[in-house]
Amino acid sequence: LSQQGVPDGWVEPAFTRDDNPRGLLEESSFATLFPKYREAYLKECWPLVERALGEGHIKASLDLIEGSMTVCTTRKTFDPYAIVRARDLIKLLARSVPFEQAVRILQDDVACDIIKVGTLVRNRERFVKRRQRLIGPKGSTLKALELLTNCYVMVQGNTVSALGPYNGLKEVRKVVMDTMKNIHPIYNIKMLMIKRELSKDPELRTQSWERFLPTFRHKNLNKRKEPKKKSVKKEYTPFPPAQPESQIDKELATGEFFLREHVKKRKKMEMIKVKQAEALTKKKEERNKAFIPPKEKPFQSKTPKAPTESKLDIQAIKDKVKKAKTKKLGAPPVNQTPPTSSTNKKKKSKNKG
Repeated sequence: LSQQGVPDGWVEPAFTRDDNPRGLLEESSFATLFPKYREAYLKECWPLVERALGEGHIKASLDLIEGSMTVCTTRKTFDPYAIVRARDLIKLLARSVPFEQAVRILQDDVACDIIKVGTLVRNRERFVKRRQRLIGPKGSTLKALELLTNCYVMVQGNTVSALGPYNGLKEVRKVVMDTMKNIHPIYNIKMLMIKRELSKDPELRTQSWERFLPTFRHKNLNKRKEPKKKSVKKEYTPFPPAQPESQIDKELATGEFFLREHVKKRKKMEMIKVKQAEALTKKKEERNKAFIPPKEKPFQSKTPKAPTESKLDIQAIKDKVKKAKTKKLGAPPVNQTPPTSSTNKKKKSKNKG
């Protein structure tokens, strides 16, 4: 017996007409729309769809004008869940699942799950990258997920369609949602491989598997950049700020408001003269800077170093000169051959003549 109390290898008996001989009371129907690019494929495989649904006495109709598929029960329908399976079948066909895989939904131990991933990531470029990460290079990641979960997975547009047993569908949904949350699918695939090996051991069925499963730490590499100048918010006060003091208020505070006009003019002139004097002193200082000599560095007497007596090797120089003469660079060789006797005789005869 397994942990849930179900014997190993137990299969639920099929639902037959003897279980519901009177049929259904009311007619049920479901309809779904399909995109324009699926029209040619559905038109080609629709006779096969009608034949597959006809075994469960479900009527199917294809409307190419509206772009919709409809399934409904008939008087002969005895299985109440057959219409739900037919609804899932047309949903999978609309989401680009091939008929060979979608027809498996009519089996008792097969279910389907259509996961909407289009709204999980706001940035479109980021969404496309994560969706491609789920597929993997040449579909290798998706193939590994299918082998581990025994499910057929189809990534199309903004949805991920999965078809297979219930336990596998849970794992597929978890992997897809984690991938969209920026968790690489290879981590979940690794955990699934370990769980698959652990499930083969009957002794570990009643034990916790946490000690065998790896724990992956999430590293947040892209930290939010904080601004250099942080603006500190002032404390909220219900009272408005005080009005700035006017010129009359300043004069009233210092007592200048009550002085006579000629006294006020005299004070103003004194202030102007003080400012002018300060400006003149600053200009004089700037002009005199050019006449201030720079500070000289202290004199340091540099004692000349005694020249080192270089000893000339005369013999080495002679050897170099001899080697240079022996080289064939247009110069005559050192050991020149003496002239022949015939040439000497010719020179003598010429001199005589």
